[in-house]
Amino acid sequence: MSNIYIAGIAMTVFGRHFERSIDDLAGEALRGALQDAGCGTSAIGSAFYAGITNGALQGQASIPGQVVFSKIGIGGIPVFNVENACASGSTAVHLAVQQLRAGACDVALALGAEKMNVADKAKSFALFEAGWDVSRVEENFATLARLGDGIVPPPGSESDRPYSRFMKIYAAMCRHHMKTYGTTQRQIAAVSAKNHQHSVHNPHSQFRQAFTVDEVLAAPPISYPITLPMCAPISDGAAAAILCTEEGLKRIGADRSRCIRIAASVIRSFTHRSVDEPHRGIGRLAALQAYEQAGLGPQDMDVAEVHDASAMGEIIQAENLGLVPFGEGGPAAERGDFTLGGRIPINTSGGLESKGHPLGATGIGQLYELVTQLRGEAGVRQVAGARHAIQENGGGLQGVEEAALAVHILSKP
Repeated sequence: MSNIYIAGIAMTVFGRHFERSIDDLAGEALRGALQDAGCGTSAIGSAFYAGITNGALQGQASIPGQVVFSKIGIGGIPVFNVENACASGSTAVHLAVQQLRAGACDVALALGAEKMNVADKAKSFALFEAGWDVSRVEENFATLARLGDGIVPPPGSESDRPYSRFMKIYAAMCRHHMKTYGTTQRQIAAVSAKNHQHSVHNPHSQFRQAFTVDEVLAAPPISYPITLPMCAPISDGAAAAILCTEEGLKRIGADRSRCIRIAASVIRSFTHRSVDEPHRGIGRLAALQAYEQAGLGPQDMDVAEVHDASAMGEIIQAENLGLVPFGEGGPAAERGDFTLGGRIPINTSGGLESKGHPLGATGIGQLYELVTQLRGEAGVRQVAGARHAIQENGGGLQGVEEAALAVHILSKP
């Protein structure tokens, strides 16, 4: 397959941007990516727009990409609207890769943008209720909540505030991992503390406050064993990437020393598996496919960004990616293996828990961190000598896992 490169990439600060429009955020990300690539909008042959909130929160149920792009200087080229739940941004990148490999163009844009903080917070939480089969909501919830059976939450460990029901599902998945492998709440808190500490050095993060493990454990409870700092927030933000073939790089005159090769790009959908068959899970299968595509293995990865909508997600995905064996994610986190300076640093950006989670922009934001690492431009949070990086980004729920999941492997040429 022909080589595809990220020639330019940028993101806004993720956070609560009440005063800014979705077009404003998207425009900032686009301008940053174009400047990074050293080209203008006229160089772009195709564009992929990832967004979930446009219809539900802004009323733009159709053609959100065409509308947003028309306001930020892009028109007249093919525009594709991408919705794949929280994996939408990564899916946009994957589709841009396929477009380039097919020879439809030599420069493509993937951009994700969300404006999730609105006056009616219930509308924002309702978005997550659409991320599974809405014709079977109660059945879905009952099935997934039962994963936590066998561990009784301690008194005072359940919040009475109106959070998304997905947090109770994440908590049930935590408890299943705890009873299956002996994972402890303290190990999960170690992931959260580590990510909040990483985020202190990331100027694009929504939160930049460090927490100790004990402070994470003492924080307001959500649903046992999850406490507030273990959860991703509601976020606004945008991220954009300019992807090129070899011919595209030559045409725009890109600085080859800063172009990062996409060694693998994989999207998979859920499998009809039992919760006790992790080796058949979507994350494991996508990772194996990506490693084969890249001609690399987990032992070659120097840094990773994974989907930690809750801290438990990092443990599960580190195991799925083969960075540690199944059941070893908790002890590895507690030892510091996933911390900067550890054996395999994960979520050097601060992860979704700290950097933020503006749904359609999230996956491209993860890739921004990994490109920054492979360019050696991450400053205090730099992983020394990083040459290969892996990203995992999931979205929605079907069965006992994500409905859609993306894995990308990036390599320094």
